[in-house]
Amino acid sequence: MVRLPSAGTLPCAPVSEESVAGSLYERVGGRPWFEALVERFYAGVATDPVLRPLYPEDLRESREHLAAFLVQYWGGPATYSQQRGHPRLRMRHAPFAIGPAEAAAWYLHMESAVRGGGLDPDDEVLVLDYFRRAARHLINHAG
Repeated sequence: MVRLPSAGTLPCAPVSEESVAGSLYERVGGRPWFEALVERFYAGVATDPVLRPLYPEDLRESREHLAAFLVQYWGGPATYSQQRGHPRLRMRHAPFAIGPAEAAAWYLHMESAVRGGGLDPDDEVLVLDYFRRAARHLINHAG
């Protein structure tokens, strides 16, 4: 089982070192990289017996929201906030029972999607750390 870090708050934007080195959004070539990441992730979710019941039948809107959020988070246009307001990740996920099993399954699919993205090793570590923290942060019941 994947070990997730302890709960804590997640920033709504990446750490300040991103602004010094140029954003991940710029380094990966913009939105297409994030859309491909989200497609790889949802390919796993679509057949996962633990996660699939948490999502709507049509995954298009979920894909769009996640891609827009990640683009914004990693230094791209703020379209997500313009369209949906503040991310409020815990609030948006509160209606869903997310326990350790769901968080671990989510992280495994996201880890696979990230590793399939051809990131520079340092960027891969940065992105995977964010997703580990995000998975743990969204746990809202003991399971």
